[in-house]
Amino acid sequence: ELDGVSAVAPGYSGDGAHNADYKTVCSGTTNHAEVVSIRFDPKRTSFGQLLKVYFAVAHDPTQKDRQGEDRGRQYRSVIFYADAAQKEVAEAYIRQLDAAGVFNAPIVTEVVPLEAFHEAEAYHHNYAELHPEQGYIAAVAAPKVAKLRQKFADKLKRSGS
Repeated sequence: ELDGVSAVAPGYSGDGAHNADYKTVCSGTTNHAEVVSIRFDPKRTSFGQLLKVYFAVAHDPTQKDRQGEDRGRQYRSVIFYADAAQKEVAEAYIRQLDAAGVFNAPIVTEVVPLEAFHEAEAYHHNYAELHPEQGYIAAVAAPKVAKLRQKFADKLKRSGS
C-alpha cells in the first residue's frame, strides 16, 4: 500500500542453505528468519522511509528472537541490506531511535548483508488478505495494517497509482 513499493513477497533469509521452506525454518534447525522482500522505486520512496514503517508499525525491535508469542530465531528482528548505503542508513536510524529513547528497551535488530532470499510457499502469499478471519490475522496483522494506514496516510498509494 505504500507509494513507491512495487512488490512484496514473503520468504526466508539469513542462512547459507541453498533453499528453505516453512517446515524447516520453523523447526529451528536453520538460521533463517521469516522475512518480507520489498521491491521499491527509490525515486518514489526511500529505504529510510521503509525503515520508518518497519520500526513504527511492523514489529517490536526490542524483542530478541521473538515477536509477541512467536518465539525462535526465525522471528528475530533483522534488516537484510543490499548494499553499503542501506547498511549505513539502517545503522544510523537505529542509533537515532535508541538515542531518542523511542522504545522502552534497546533495539536488538540485526543489520546483516542479504545473501539469498527464498520465496515462501504459495499459500503464504496474500495470506492476510485471503484469511482475514484467522485469529492471528485479526488480532495481530490487521491492527498493524490499520496503524500503517493511519500513521502513514500521506505515504500510501493513491487510487490508480
